[in-house]
Amino acid sequence: MKKLLYTLSFSLALYLMVSCGSQKEQVDFIVHNATIYTVSEGFDIVKAFAIKDGKFVATGSNSDILSKYEAAEILDAQGQTIYPGLIDAHAHFYRYGLGLQVVDLLGAESEQELIERVLKQHESTPDAPWILGRGWDQNLWETKEFPTKDELDRLFPETPVLLTRIDGHAALVNQKALDLGGITAKTEMIGGKVILEDGKPTGVLIDNAIKLVSSKVPDPTEEESRIGLLAAQENCFEVGLTTVVDAGLERSTIELMHEMHEEKALKMRIYAMVNPTDENMKHYFEKGTYQDDNLTVKSFKIYGDGALGSRGAALLQPYHDHTTNYGFLLNTPEAFDELAKKMYENGFQMNTHCIGDSANRTLLDIYAKHLKGKNDLRWRIEHAQIVSKEDISKFASYSIIPSVQPTHATSDMYWAGQRLGPFRIKTAYAYKDLLDQNGMLALGSDFPVENINPMYGFHAAVVRKDANNYPSDGFQMENRIRREEALKGMTIWAAFANFEENLKGSIEVGKLADFVIFEKDMMTAPHNELRDLKVKATYIGGEKVY
Repeated sequence: MKKLLYTLSFSLALYLMVSCGSQKEQVDFIVHNATIYTVSEGFDIVKAFAIKDGKFVATGSNSDILSKYEAAEILDAQGQTIYPGLIDAHAHFYRYGLGLQVVDLLGAESEQELIERVLKQHESTPDAPWILGRGWDQNLWETKEFPTKDELDRLFPETPVLLTRIDGHAALVNQKALDLGGITAKTEMIGGKVILEDGKPTGVLIDNAIKLVSSKVPDPTEEESRIGLLAAQENCFEVGLTTVVDAGLERSTIELMHEMHEEKALKMRIYAMVNPTDENMKHYFEKGTYQDDNLTVKSFKIYGDGALGSRGAALLQPYHDHTTNYGFLLNTPEAFDELAKKMYENGFQMNTHCIGDSANRTLLDIYAKHLKGKNDLRWRIEHAQIVSKEDISKFASYSIIPSVQPTHATSDMYWAGQRLGPFRIKTAYAYKDLLDQNGMLALGSDFPVENINPMYGFHAAVVRKDANNYPSDGFQMENRIRREEALKGMTIWAAFANFEENLKGSIEVGKLADFVIFEKDMMTAPHNELRDLKVKATYIGGEKVY
C-alpha cells in the first residue's frame, strides 16, 4: 500500500512538473518561418523571433520560439526575408517633407522644362507670396551650363522666385528675390558666391549667398511642418526606413518632432543633428544631450564646403574644368577650430560636411587636434567624398567615422571626372579604402538630393552602377563593398555612428523591435534586381506601419 501511495505521489509530482514546464510565456507578437538576418556580431541567420513591449525578447529556430512562447498575433512569414529596420545615416527628412509641397524640379532635362514646371505650379497657386522649387541639375542638360534669371524676370517680375539646385548648394532666383536679399554685383561673402556675367548677377547663387534670399522666405507654419513630416514618414516607411538621421535642424523643429512622437503621430525614429547657431548651441550646451527610444540629440551638423556639381567643393588643386577655381570653405579654419573646441568641451558629436579634398584635410586635422588619438566620441565626416591618399589614415588614427552616400558615386560618375581630372577622380567615392582603414562605414542617401530608397544605395555600394546597370564593368570597382558590409552600413554601423547600437541596428534580445520584410533576399538577389526589390511590410516597435 505504501509502495502504491509512493508511486502515485511520484507520478503526480512528475505530471505537475511537466505541466508547469509546458506552459508558454505570453508575448505580444511572434514571427516564424522566415529568413531573418539578425546582423548580430556573428551575422547570425535565424528563423523566428518573439516581441514583447516593443522589444525583441527571443530569437531562434521555429521550434525554439513556438514551443516557448505564445501570442495573440503570430505571423507565418512563409519564407520571406527579414532585416533589422533600415537606417539612413544622412538625410534631410524635414526638408524632404517640406519639399513635397514645392515645385518638383528633379529630372528636368533642360532649362526650358524647369520654367514649364514652375509655370504649371504657379497656375495652381497664383496668389502664393513666393515661388519655391527644388531639384534642378544642369549636368542633366545638353549645355551643362547654369541657368539664368532672364525668363523668370519676364514671367514673374513682382513675385520672388527661389529654385534650389538638387544638392542644396546652388540656387536660381529672379531679380525680385535678389532685390529682397540686397544682392548686387558687388555682394561678397565668406563661403559663398554671386555668379556674374558681363558684370551683372545671372540669378545663380552659390552656398552662403543663398541665405541672403532664403532668409526672406517666411518660415513654414506648424501645420505645414506637420504635414511635411507625416508625408515624409509615409514615403520612408514604404521603402523600409525606420530611423533617419536628419542632418541640420533648428531647435523648434526638433521640439515639434518630439511633440509629435509623444502624440504617437510621428513614429519615425530620428537622430537629430542640430544647426550650430549661437542660440541652438547655448540651449543644447546648457541642456545637454538627449536620448529616448524615438529621438536622439547628441550632435551638431557643420558645413565645411560646398558641392562638386556647383564647383563649391574646396579642392587642394584647381578644378580640372575650371583651372582658376579651387572652390571654397564655408567658414575660416579658425571658426571651424572654435566650433570643434566647443563640441569637445560640451560633449557633443561634431559632424561636418566635407566634399573636397581640401575641406576633408582641413577638418580632419582640426578633429585630430581636439581628439588627440583613439577615442569613443564618434565624430563624423559627412560625405568624405574626395579624400587625398595621405589623409585616409586619419580616420582610423582618430576614430573618425566616414558617413557616406553610395548613390552620390553613381549620380556623379558621368561628370565628376571632368571636375577632378583622371588622377584625382581615383581619390573620390573611395568607400572600400575608407572602410578598410577603420572597419566601419555609416551609409545614407542624403535625400532629397538622392532618392529615399535605401536599395538604390545598397545597389550603388556593391555594384557601382546606375539604374540602367551602366557602366557595364562598374564605376571604380576597386571601391565597391560587399553585401554584408553594405547591410551593416545601413543597420548596425549606422546605429553605432548615432550612439544607438544598444537600441537598434540588429535583431537581438533587448533591442527595439524594428524590422522590415522584403519580397526577396537582397543578400542573394541578382545585381540587376537589387534596385527594384520591394518592401512587403515595415514594423516599428513591433507595430506594422507599412
